[in-house]
Amino acid sequence: MGILIGEIVAGRIAAGTSLPRETDLAEQFHVSRGVARECIRGLEERGLVAVKHGRGATVCDEDAWDMLSPDVLRAVFESDRGADVLGEYLECRRLLEISAAGLAAERASARDLGALSAAFERMRSSAELASVSVDAEDRFHAADIDFHHAVIRATGNRALGRMTEPIHRALGAARRPLARPAARRVRGLPEHQRILAAIAAGDAAAAREAMSEHLLTVEGYLREYAASLRDGEPQRSGRG
Repeated sequence: MGILIGEIVAGRIAAGTSLPRETDLAEQFHVSRGVARECIRGLEERGLVAVKHGRGATVCDEDAWDMLSPDVLRAVFESDRGADVLGEYLECRRLLEISAAGLAAERASARDLGALSAAFERMRSSAELASVSVDAEDRFHAADIDFHHAVIRATGNRALGRMTEPIHRALGAARRPLARPAARRVRGLPEHQRILAAIAAGDAAAAREAMSEHLLTVEGYLREYAASLRDGEPQRSGRG
């Protein structure tokens, strides 16, 4: 299925094109007809194709794609539109997380602050081990996501948590373009520490400002990434 997702997202299989029949797909990819059927169903669930009885699967326009699906996003990020789509997600994050940081400062419980502190400590320890452990990069990324989840949970707003979850999951697929491991000690970790300190102090204005500054940093990494694509430079790895 991943190959077909990539072909559709890249435009090599254009909108309006009819996919081969299940039997033909099975023969093409050397799989059973049942596997081919599941592949078509997976594409349909992600909004990439529409299936009609007697007509088979037809590739959908981009507007119908499920842009919260990690599979779709990975393919989009590998295309020449990756930076633009990533910018849309960062814009969503800015709209939601800055206000969330202020609410967290007003509402965070001792348990919430404990979760934030624990996530930050995992970020810090993983950053220190990055030069000697191949697993530290993944641990840093997981702790970073946990930190931002903890900010959202500290608002006490369950609807907000449901709204931001797919955005964080989607951005997880993009950690390589946004990576700046070398900047973590001077930017990434201090920025998260300021968010934590402001929330712990109950200072809503400072929490919003700290979150805004952090997200501006990430958006700056996006601009660098977009420029590297235009210049044909290789992508970075990890996350800052």
